[in-house]
Amino acid sequence: MKSLIDKLETNHTLSKDEFVQLIQNHTSEDAQHLFERARCLRQKHFGTAVFLRGLIEISSYCHNDCLYCGIRHSNATAERYRLTDEQILSCCAQGHALGFRTFVMQGGEDSKFTDERMVALIRQIKQQYPDSAITLSLGERKRDSYQRMFEAGADRYLLRHETANAEHYGQLHPSWMSHAKRMQCLQDLKEIGYQVGTGFMVGSPFQTAEHLAEDLMFIAQFQPAMVGIGPYIPHHATPFADQPAGTVEQTLFLLGILRVMMPQLLLPATTALGTMDPQGREKGLMAGANVIMPNLSPADDRSKYMIYDNKLATGAESAEGLTELNRIIESVGYHVEQSRGDAPSHIDH
Repeated sequence: MKSLIDKLETNHTLSKDEFVQLIQNHTSEDAQHLFERARCLRQKHFGTAVFLRGLIEISSYCHNDCLYCGIRHSNATAERYRLTDEQILSCCAQGHALGFRTFVMQGGEDSKFTDERMVALIRQIKQQYPDSAITLSLGERKRDSYQRMFEAGADRYLLRHETANAEHYGQLHPSWMSHAKRMQCLQDLKEIGYQVGTGFMVGSPFQTAEHLAEDLMFIAQFQPAMVGIGPYIPHHATPFADQPAGTVEQTLFLLGILRVMMPQLLLPATTALGTMDPQGREKGLMAGANVIMPNLSPADDRSKYMIYDNKLATGAESAEGLTELNRIIESVGYHVEQSRGDAPSHIDH
């Protein structure tokens, strides 16, 4: 397997069969070799910097009905909330004072956050904090909507493709959601000029090694600025409540693959990783990750954005826990970089 890892580092991709072989047949020794290569490449391109993103979960309302998600429209037991513009701006003020230079506005697909409202919010945040980047993660919207928000000042957009396999996509989503539309949204975002992030759940229901290989091949072809992956964690009020969770080990191995495949990638150690393993953030960083996204949302609302069970929103996962987060990051030899943390491919843009 070491030869496949070395080939991946040289060619920046593998064939589908090679990816499947690497995913299915690697040993713990192979994993350690992968993580060493990942850390070396991370050091080469980013030094010891870890970039922080201030996460603001703006709404738990969603008109979609993804079968794995706790805030799906059909979940009548979900606690719903919607932040006011004033609350969002207050989160930004708090975050900027703490040193955050990227704000991530994430939410369900909520029709109350119209283009007009988002454009006004983006302009106001940019006016108040011109040294900061704005990332949006608001799901599928029309190209014109993406264009308007970009022109207002949004810099980045996160939209997980969830799976590169159309049949698998159909198993995870209601019939009215389209894999082709998701892929078109990603293409639109990239053409408009966003720093685009995508990603997938590791160990999602019905996922195979072949599906994961297709995910990696899609990412190698699409060349996103960021990839967010985390272990699948079931939610008790979804059709997949009884499905097994993904594993930390497989997530870490795939993080390592992504770093070796795309050395300049922005790669988060996700909240899901920290939820499943108390040392998940540290392990993610040691596998090649270089981004962490503490929660800036109002404390009273964090528990309501429950896309999977037991989601972390306190301690080092929260903006208030920055001292602890700094300690964790420094304990594995890295440091918090208080900058926008743009993708290297966009720094000169």
